[in-house]
Amino acid sequence: MLRKPVILITGASGEIGHGLITRLAQSPDRPVITLDVNPLTSELVPLVRHQFAGSVLDSQFLDRILAEYEVELIFHLAALLSTRCEFAPATAHKVNVEGTMNLLEFAQRQGESHGRKVLFLYPSSIAAYGLPSLELKRKTGKIKEDEHNQPTTIYGANKLYCEHLGRYYARHYKQIAAQPQSGRVDFRSIRFPGLISAVTIPSGGTSDYAPEMIHAAAQGKPYACFVRPDTRIPFMAMPDGVDALLQLACTPAERLTRSVYNVGAFNPSAQEIQEIVVRAFPGAEITTHVDTKRQGILDTWPEDVDDTTARRDWGFAPRYDLNGTFRDYLIPTIRKLHAK
Repeated sequence: MLRKPVILITGASGEIGHGLITRLAQSPDRPVITLDVNPLTSELVPLVRHQFAGSVLDSQFLDRILAEYEVELIFHLAALLSTRCEFAPATAHKVNVEGTMNLLEFAQRQGESHGRKVLFLYPSSIAAYGLPSLELKRKTGKIKEDEHNQPTTIYGANKLYCEHLGRYYARHYKQIAAQPQSGRVDFRSIRFPGLISAVTIPSGGTSDYAPEMIHAAAQGKPYACFVRPDTRIPFMAMPDGVDALLQLACTPAERLTRSVYNVGAFNPSAQEIQEIVVRAFPGAEITTHVDTKRQGILDTWPEDVDDTTARRDWGFAPRYDLNGTFRDYLIPTIRKLHAK
C-alpha cells in the first residue's frame, strides 16, 4: 500500500496546536496527524486523520509514522515550556533538544524515502535573547535576529541551539560523507514573542501574566500580577501566530534570506495591559506581587523585536494591534468561555 501524504503536528494539544489544527482543517485535502503525550480536546479529534499518543522521544512512534504516512510538512510544537524548564534543566534538554533532533532525523528519513524536501516549521522564542541589564534593554529597543543571542534560561538555550540544529540539517547534514546528504529538510523557524490565546487556559509560562489578568477578571477573581508595572516585552495574538506559521510554510524557498525570523505585533507594559483589563472589567481586582525570579528572566528579554526581514521576505503583517487584540479577540472570547 502507498503511504498517505499528511501534515504532522507534534505537541498538538498545546496553545499553538489548537489554532493550527482548526485552520488546517479548512483544507481537507491536506489531512493532519498528531503526536502528543496529551490527548486532543474532543472538539479537535474529528479534525485530524489520526492522533498518536506518545512522546517525541519515542523512536518507535516515529518509525510507525514513517511506515504508515508520507509526511510532507511538520509543525514541531512539542516542548517543555520556559518556567517549568528551570525546575528540571536536564529534562528540558531531553524534551526540547533531543526531541527536536529526533524529529529532524525523522524529517531527513522522510525526505530520503519520498525524494522530496520535507518542510519543517519550528516555533522558537524571544527567550533565545539575553540582555545583560535592564538599562541596556531599555536603551536598545528593537532587536534584530543576530543580536544579543546569549539566553539566560535553559529554555532559551534549547531554542537557540535547535535553531542551529535545523540550519545544520537543512544545509550541512553529514557534509563530509561521500555523497551529499543535506537538502532533504527545509527548516524554517519563527521567534515568537509572548503569544496570547483566548481559547486555552494559561499554563504558568513566564509571559502568561497578560492572559492571566483577563481570565481572573472574567471570573471575578482577584489577581496578583507577578511582574513590575513597567515590565515590557513584545506580544502577539494567537491567530496571528498561527497565520505566521502558515504563511511562512507557503512561501517559496527562493524568497527566504534566512532560516530564523523575528515576528512582533505590540509591546505594552504590564501597567498598560492592566488598564485595558480594568476598563473592560470595571470591578477587576489586580494587584502587584513581583516574583523576582521570573521578573529577572523577563528583564533579559527584549522590549521589542525588529521583524523587518519577515515583513520583506514573506509579507508578515499581523492583523491584531494591542487594542484590537483585547477588544475584538481576547475579551469577548474569554467572557463567553467563563460565562458557560
